[in-house]
Amino acid sequence: MRYVPFALIVAASIACTATPAAAITNGSADGDTHPEVGALVDGKQYEDGTWTYCTGTLISPTVFLTAAHCGEGKTKTAQVTFASHYKPGSPVYTGRYIPDPRYTNKSSNHDMAVVVFKTPIPGIKPAQLPTAGLLDQLKADESLESARFTPVGYGSLDPVKKGHHQQFKYTDTRRQSSISFKDLSRRWLDLSLSSWSDGSTCFGDSGGPNFLGGADSHLLVATTISGADDACKKTNYDYRLDSATARHFLGKYVTLP
Repeated sequence: MRYVPFALIVAASIACTATPAAAITNGSADGDTHPEVGALVDGKQYEDGTWTYCTGTLISPTVFLTAAHCGEGKTKTAQVTFASHYKPGSPVYTGRYIPDPRYTNKSSNHDMAVVVFKTPIPGIKPAQLPTAGLLDQLKADESLESARFTPVGYGSLDPVKKGHHQQFKYTDTRRQSSISFKDLSRRWLDLSLSSWSDGSTCFGDSGGPNFLGGADSHLLVATTISGADDACKKTNYDYRLDSATARHFLGKYVTLP
């Protein structure tokens, strides 16, 4: 499930075939900085000994936000861990997996899903969601271009090229990095590595958060969906949560600011 087939992103600013978002590259272990960020745990261990396959964020005590393409077939439930380093025996919470009904695997639009738990997740404060049109407002006042974003996820570390293919390394560990603004369209926030200190997202980070601000920010403005290359070193394509279409889905499950 870490390698879900992914369609061409249809967004005004994107004109290339994208690949599913992977792990945090050029980053560092997140530790307890973002306890609201968790991972989807597979029921079967992968060949490399790891278990997690997608990332997401607790946005209310009972609602976890991730990507719709993280579901497979007729997925009805999902297991989520909030352990900074998952291993068998770490706490896992099971909830109903509900994708945005507008999503299809023919398009990246509406690529959102929630996992709804019967009881609140204990001891974790949910992330803060953006107000409507927040990123548009920041673009209008010319502060978006200099903004920093913090992606967090459980995905692969820096891929290593083996022949004609990339080899990915998973550790089931929550990691974070810093990344720069590139572009904004109606549904999409494009983030890019513009300096040596920037990191990226990679396979396994799909559904994970992009926080507006530095490493200690909890303002979730977009979710990781895809990237421009298999090496996880180019543009990241992230689904805006301040847009009307995203708020239409989220408003069914949480109270929006």
